[in-house]
Amino acid sequence: MQGGAAIVSLRLVHALNEAGVDARMLVIDKQSQDPQVGVMGSKVGNKWRFLAERLGVFMRNGMRRDTLFKIDTGSHGINIASHPWVKDADVVCLNWVNQGTLSLNGVKQLALSGKPIVWTMHDMWNCTGVCHYSFECEQYKEHCHSCPLLETQGNDLSTTIQEKKRQLYERVPIHFVAVSHWLAECCKRSTSMAGSDVRVIYNAFPIHDFDCGRLVGEIDGIPAGKKIIVMGARRLDVEVKGFKEFIETTQYIAREKPALASKIHFVLYGDIHDKTLLKKIKSPCTYLGTIGGTQQLSQLYRHSDIVLSTALYENLPGTLIEGQASGCLPVTFGKGGQADIVDHLKTGYIADYKDAASVAAGIEWAIDAGISREFLHSEVERKFAASKIAQQYIQLFNEITS
Repeated sequence: MQGGAAIVSLRLVHALNEAGVDARMLVIDKQSQDPQVGVMGSKVGNKWRFLAERLGVFMRNGMRRDTLFKIDTGSHGINIASHPWVKDADVVCLNWVNQGTLSLNGVKQLALSGKPIVWTMHDMWNCTGVCHYSFECEQYKEHCHSCPLLETQGNDLSTTIQEKKRQLYERVPIHFVAVSHWLAECCKRSTSMAGSDVRVIYNAFPIHDFDCGRLVGEIDGIPAGKKIIVMGARRLDVEVKGFKEFIETTQYIAREKPALASKIHFVLYGDIHDKTLLKKIKSPCTYLGTIGGTQQLSQLYRHSDIVLSTALYENLPGTLIEGQASGCLPVTFGKGGQADIVDHLKTGYIADYKDAASVAAGIEWAIDAGISREFLHSEVERKFAASKIAQQYIQLFNEITS
């Protein structure tokens, strides 16, 4: 159980239980001893479904590996309707269901069992044809075809899957939750989700796990006396995380802002498959690799001053919330749900899209802003505290089961 969607889903499960709701979570790859998390399917069956869906994509995308995991079809999945936890449930909440976890037909079968369905969306997949983020493509608003990820012409796999989604949403009563206002707007403009019940509820955040007091001194080779700028992701060098734009920012600062370069030190965490990219970073930087556990992550943020994201698209970027809860000022692009986290020039800086000079300006602003770490922490608590988010879900559950 890895990735941002899994983490925030488990946080919600814990928040709901603390609020008195018997909430449980089914996954295909359990990596903890949490009794509220169960495994669905079998290792062999799950592997087969995963490979079968990937093969179907591979045969339709021109056998390109670079787009193989940017596309999902919902063609294969586990029949969870017969699982004991599902049978006992009053409401079934879906989260990230791709890569052979749950099929579109499986969602239909689940609805036929009479269970109300709440589907929390962590990216754009529900409102597009096959992609998780459409980038500059806006065909999902009308008619998906000639998909850039498939490099096809005319009606194609994206057309077929978009139509399947449209038919499913029309026939099955699903209550959709977007975790950002940006995603909710995308859904409203999507031809497949026209008329769907879409509301905004943020991800639950365990505010008490993140202290905002600044820690001083050297940590993991990160120098003292510098303004520390931290950026992280499960995997940093996937296109959507904007690692190319980060590199361009470091190069711009080294070339155009030597005084700024002398004040700052970048810290990266997360997996990077192509380590040669690190050689292109021109400003002072430390790469920590993968960080495990909330405590270690919190300690890193408390040694830092700024949390940076150059992601091209983010639904509700958890790293910005974690950093802000720990007292770091966010600097980010605004293509996504960042505006739900960052109030520009009040609780962070929203830079011009793909503009290295603007990111550098945001870093300079953050260094001199003088905004207290306690204020940033309180803003996260006000918006994202797990107890408040749990109550919003409970209200939704009561509404659809009354």
